[in-house]
Amino acid sequence: MSVVVYSLRTILLYLALTVWTVCWSSFMLIGLPLAPFRKRHTLVKIWAHVTINLARWIAGVKWEIKGKENIPDTPCVIVSNHQSSWETFFLQTLFTPQTQVIKKSLLNIPFFGWAFRLTKPIAIDRDDPRRSLQQIVEQGKQALKQNVWVLIFPEGTRIPNGDLGKFSRGGINLARKAERNILPVAHNAGSCWPNSSWIKRPGTITVHIGKEISIEEKTPAQLNEESRQWIEKALEEMNNR
Repeated sequence: MSVVVYSLRTILLYLALTVWTVCWSSFMLIGLPLAPFRKRHTLVKIWAHVTINLARWIAGVKWEIKGKENIPDTPCVIVSNHQSSWETFFLQTLFTPQTQVIKKSLLNIPFFGWAFRLTKPIAIDRDDPRRSLQQIVEQGKQALKQNVWVLIFPEGTRIPNGDLGKFSRGGINLARKAERNILPVAHNAGSCWPNSSWIKRPGTITVHIGKEISIEEKTPAQLNEESRQWIEKALEEMNNR
């Protein structure tokens, strides 16, 4: 297909996503305050399901999942690489109820951010790293006690497909303090949903879920390196197929 066709399909996708998000967020703004906390995440999951399927139907962005059998019964700390906004939608459909560590500024986005605020994400201020680390541990422990998954993107920003940024230790610290294992997730969403371009390209995104990484008898540095190495290896394998 030509760039023109990709562009037209992307424009149509953005229009569909805007209408869907405004309509559903408006409904959630009314319904979420009345719903129990765990039910609120069900509404977010519905939004995410429709969103990723709109991307599949309109822009041809498909996906495949490897290692789904590795998802444990008990929620833990999910550590994933970050390439686009697609994985923030998609991982909501795999791990529910879920809270994410996000930039505080996202909560100011009209409709989407207003509704997202009601699900109690861990919204941090990157200009205050010390407070952010404390916030991740405090709010993350509380979420895990309520059997809510905690998703963290340790790179802190979107990195192009094929590369992997430096990992912060926020997720590792949370896992050790909460005494929960780490579940590594790798994906190449940037191959179809690049952060460097507004155009979405058809293709199949691979999402690979690894086995739990035990926190027992390991230092923060060891846990950080083990999770990073697994994601790096998984990325190399999926991009070199």
